[in-house]
Amino acid sequence: MPTICRFFGITIRMYYDDHLPPHFHAYYGDQSAKIDIETLAIIAGTLPRRVRALVLEWATDHREELRDNWLLAEDHQPLNNIDPLE
Repeated sequence: MPTICRFFGITIRMYYDDHLPPHFHAYYGDQSAKIDIETLAIIAGTLPRRVRALVLEWATDHREELRDNWLLAEDHQPLNNIDPLE
């Protein structure tokens, strides 16, 4: 599963051939969450409150890039790295 971004100890990844809805995975320590790209709702898992806020801020800023990467993953193309939250 390609890592597309890292910031503040958070790792953002996407799977190839993943199921709908379009989403990404956020990992922080031993916790993880699956997050819908369009709604930014957590589909599965949990993250600490502060980490969740950082991930959602990052995703809001990079939603179009996340959509583009989802389409690349569906076509088994290399995914683009996305700039971290600063």
